[in-house]
Amino acid sequence: MKTPVPFTPQVEDVKPNEGDTVDQMKQSFEHILDTTSKDYGHGVRAVHAKAHGIIRGKLKVHDALPSELAQGLFAHGREYDAVARISTNPGDILDDAIGLPRGLALKVIGVEGERLPGSDGDATQDFVMANAPVFTAPTADAFAKNLKMLASTTDKFEGGKKLLSGILRGIEATLETVGVESPTLKTLGGSKQVHPLGETYYSQTPFRYGDHIAKFALFPVSPALTQLTGDTVDTHDRPDALREVVREVMIEQGGQWELRVQLNRDLDAMPIEDATAEWSEEDSPYVTVATFTAEPQISWQDGQTNAIDDALSYSIWHGLAAHQPLGNINRARKDTYRFSAEYRGRVNGCPMHEPRAMAELP
Repeated sequence: MKTPVPFTPQVEDVKPNEGDTVDQMKQSFEHILDTTSKDYGHGVRAVHAKAHGIIRGKLKVHDALPSELAQGLFAHGREYDAVARISTNPGDILDDAIGLPRGLALKVIGVEGERLPGSDGDATQDFVMANAPVFTAPTADAFAKNLKMLASTTDKFEGGKKLLSGILRGIEATLETVGVESPTLKTLGGSKQVHPLGETYYSQTPFRYGDHIAKFALFPVSPALTQLTGDTVDTHDRPDALREVVREVMIEQGGQWELRVQLNRDLDAMPIEDATAEWSEEDSPYVTVATFTAEPQISWQDGQTNAIDDALSYSIWHGLAAHQPLGNINRARKDTYRFSAEYRGRVNGCPMHEPRAMAELP
């Protein structure tokens, strides 16, 4: 394999009109947030509003990693408290019968070091991932257009969304029989009803990795999880089926995942600014740098877990300077995710803050 590409600020190609795109995204977020807060009498996230489980555990950074992997958070072997949130991507809280992409966000607590702008004084490192290796839009401009379309469907015709989801899943299944997948169809409701705990979750976009550049992924490794890979969940007349199945596994067995990194070894073949470009695992495989372990626990309890969910805010810009988000999609997510969190804090009467210890969570 080629040696890893060294990180320099010049790997990014910042365009002069990126602020306009961020403004468009904020407008879409505001429309979603205004609509949902009015409906629910409560502030929820502009994206990934519905959680299917909150999982507390420990992230163990492996000892004696080779120098190219011993970077930033992973420079030294150490164990951290961490809390994961499993979700689906819309900004409204929908029946699980609507087939949507899964997300998993992991917050590592007690992380000290030079911080990213906007997270000064915090002690967390967030990883925000989804169950597909690449993003649904190549650029922030395209992302803003998709977001505008999703905003226009917020709070409208859930019954119609369920019917459309069934149609789109059929179309997507047909495409997949000939080796084609459509991220757009999946985002609109054509995703399979896969079990969230059997999925691999990817950062999709690149990040600084200390002296290098990398993407992150979280792979299920314990038998309780790997036996669920590819399984589908019966969501008929079960609006919260995903919470139910995640809770069942977590109560009985808990789970273990490996956090892996894929180092950039060729900027042409592994571009920074195109979020739909999949980096070849043949040229640069994912390598394990840490293990996330969750002991058996209750991952969702109505009336209790909701408070924890409200208190948590995940952003790729919560973290170390050594893991700076890269590319135009990531740059656009900085102010928009903060906008969503601050809006939610205002509506709920509790400004968002980052925990410095697990005991600070409700």
